[in-house]
Amino acid sequence: MIQCLLVEDDVEIRDLVCSYLQGYGMAVTPAPTAQAMQSALRARRFDVILLDLMLPDGHGLDLCREVLSRLPVPVIMLTAQGDPISRVIGLEMGADDYLGKPFEPRELVARIHAVLRRSSGARAGLEEGGASVARFMGWSFDRLKRQLISPEDVVVQLSSAEYRLLSALVDNPERVLSREELLDLSQVPGTGVSDRSIDLTVSRLRHKLRDSGLGDGLIRTMRGEGYLFAARVSA
Repeated sequence: MIQCLLVEDDVEIRDLVCSYLQGYGMAVTPAPTAQAMQSALRARRFDVILLDLMLPDGHGLDLCREVLSRLPVPVIMLTAQGDPISRVIGLEMGADDYLGKPFEPRELVARIHAVLRRSSGARAGLEEGGASVARFMGWSFDRLKRQLISPEDVVVQLSSAEYRLLSALVDNPERVLSREELLDLSQVPGTGVSDRSIDLTVSRLRHKLRDSGLGDGLIRTMRGEGYLFAARVSA
């Protein structure tokens, strides 16, 4: 049974979504506030988080970033702010999908299944291929757990966007990839995110990898061309 955490402060919407998803065989835990969300996450594991943008005690974008920094769980943003800027920022924070209000409940069900298919499909592919861990320059990248492990054996959690981009880079080491190629390799289908998101995600990855971004860095900027992952990768 799919375990959903629904973070929504509007009572009518929360009750409607809970009832609808339960009708499709999903278990839904409602959380009207950011505090309730954090309590629920401490109490159990969820397959997907449905997260409203505006909450009485917190902002959904901040919560999305904080949660994805420590938990490998898909996040679908639910918000009345359906403008392109809010949508792009949410996806750049690492959200897996974005659905503006008002929305058709059946579409939400379809998006939940699509997000979980992508997540489980990637996991199954790694398990079949046996290359779930990539190693480079003292770092280990565990794709199943979506974790970086530093040379000092410290675990570094990755957001969904960071995970997808690092996967694309380690799959193409020592090769220049344009921003367009990195978008094709790392973006969630149907999101239409601009190539500026690649630059922002690269910046966050460099920070986590302690990479200066200079000429001898791990993720090198190739002016006018794109990015180069300058490391030999081993399983």
